[in-house]
Amino acid sequence: MLFNLVELFQNWLDERGLYAVVQVMYQLEFRAFLAVILSFVLVRVAGPTVIGWLRQRKVGDNPEFHNLTLNELMKEKAATPTMGGILIIGSITLTSLLLADLWHSMPAKVAMVVMVMLAILGSFDDWLKLNAARRQPGSRDGLLPWEKLLFQIGIGAVAGWFLYRHAQSVDAVVLNLPFQRTYPPTPVLENFTQPAVASNVIILGGFWFTFIACMFVMGTSNAVNLTDGMDGLATGLAIIAGIMAMVVVGIASSPRFSYFLLVPHVPEARELMVIAGAMAGACIGFLWFNCQPASVFMGDTGSLALGGLLAVIFVSVRQEFLLVVVGGVFYLEALSVALQVGTFKITRKLTGTGRRVLRCAPIHHHFQLGGWKETQTVARFWLLGVLCAMAALVLLKLR
Repeated sequence: MLFNLVELFQNWLDERGLYAVVQVMYQLEFRAFLAVILSFVLVRVAGPTVIGWLRQRKVGDNPEFHNLTLNELMKEKAATPTMGGILIIGSITLTSLLLADLWHSMPAKVAMVVMVMLAILGSFDDWLKLNAARRQPGSRDGLLPWEKLLFQIGIGAVAGWFLYRHAQSVDAVVLNLPFQRTYPPTPVLENFTQPAVASNVIILGGFWFTFIACMFVMGTSNAVNLTDGMDGLATGLAIIAGIMAMVVVGIASSPRFSYFLLVPHVPEARELMVIAGAMAGACIGFLWFNCQPASVFMGDTGSLALGGLLAVIFVSVRQEFLLVVVGGVFYLEALSVALQVGTFKITRKLTGTGRRVLRCAPIHHHFQLGGWKETQTVARFWLLGVLCAMAALVLLKLR
């Protein structure tokens, strides 16, 4: 909104000697880093009021881990307000509306719609969990897994189709594989002609582009959701991923950097850098209240939306496979659950007695039951997240 107002009144501002205001708002990096600060401030200021409101309405979780030892370790978290994701989503939305050029950027519009839709889905799931007694006494289950997956697949498919239909060049629909050069080696000069996509690069059709987008929206939203099981764990990792998203979008939107690193140049996705900055800032602000001992949990309201937002950002700049590295800890958590459930079902079918690979899934609880303190587990997983981000930066160069 502010960007569009500055654009609209550019001549009026110039005439009154306010060219500096116009100039700075046209700088993508300035708006992205301002989004980090503004989003943080919004969450920090609104946090106490929102948390108090949630507490008054007894929007608190009483988690059941189906493990007596883990239940005992986590009992102190009972009644802690959840659905705090509304703070994160509200801050990202307001900051993006103020600083991003949503009007002219289809990827930015898609990212915002996916985030809000998944937040609505997550809040509905949270609400059902908190009122489970009205549906099925003794149960805290929210939406059934197939119900949640159906909505996630639908949201991801629509997002992928819109991104594909509004792609402005073939660069925005290529399959960007690890170690593969999108362009032939190109000298980075002040003036150069945009290189053609390399002959060995796969150009995706509508079906495959939509399918990949759908799988990543569904998979990443669930992966972040499964990671959100300890104070500050998912929030800290989301900060790392958000900062990396800013870097990746900055590279993709710059012809100099994208051609130098031989990765897809997608200028229409440039406004996603502002949204990624807003995400990082909102998560930093939320960590203020979510660090151990947490005053509030983000719940499915925040975790599903953050995962979906990350997926859309990386798909838009054709770096979805890099997201697997950036969000390595998220996917490790999801893989641990799949491994645990799959092993149990297979061994029960073969031997009559189900066996488990881990003490408890997701994997952060495996280490907690192994003797790690919660703060140790969270800090070590954050360190792994930083290493994953560094590995992603290395992979950007290895082509």
